[in-house]
Amino acid sequence: MKKLLTAFSVLLLLTFTAPQKSSAYMVKYKEDYYRLFHVHYQQYPDDVMENIYWLEQAVKADFCNPLYTGVKIENETDWEKYRYLFMMHINLKLIEQHLRLGRTYDHQTAHFYDAPWKDLYVENLKKALSCYEAGLYYWREAKLWAEKGSVRRFYFLTITDLQNWEDERSRIEDGKLDYEKILNREIKRVKKVIDDFTAMTDKTY
Repeated sequence: MKKLLTAFSVLLLLTFTAPQKSSAYMVKYKEDYYRLFHVHYQQYPDDVMENIYWLEQAVKADFCNPLYTGVKIENETDWEKYRYLFMMHINLKLIEQHLRLGRTYDHQTAHFYDAPWKDLYVENLKKALSCYEAGLYYWREAKLWAEKGSVRRFYFLTITDLQNWEDERSRIEDGKLDYEKILNREIKRVKKVIDDFTAMTDKTY
């Protein structure tokens, strides 16, 4: 009996420790890449750059079959509007991530006591500037897709599963959401700070 119990224990141990077969998750469609996008309470530059990579891959990839979007798509009109909203939303997220990344390099003001490190600050400010300027490209794209999703035949069509995306589209349409204004303000400020640092001399500090 003791031998039987020992053999049974060994069999159980082998059952639970044997390598388990798992199905691989293939990242192929826009929706797959978007699911890899994530925002933490505190995001470091590497986290933001990873998100930008996944979102850019989502822009380039194909849409999955309407059955697998996780959204109720009843007809071709729903499907068309879904695609416009998706592309608009992805571009808005790319703007947000570029703003986050830009702020990690941004130096809000050129203080006189920063003069010894002005070259480093200017280098970082140029990185911030490139992030904000990239945001303008994504804003133009987001506006384009929002316009496509706001044409007359969609007036009485709301994809209820994507209410937050519908709200974004509506806010772009009525001008309440305007990243161009925000980005241009940041670009103008950063250029001035760069000029202020550049004007510093050895006698500044």
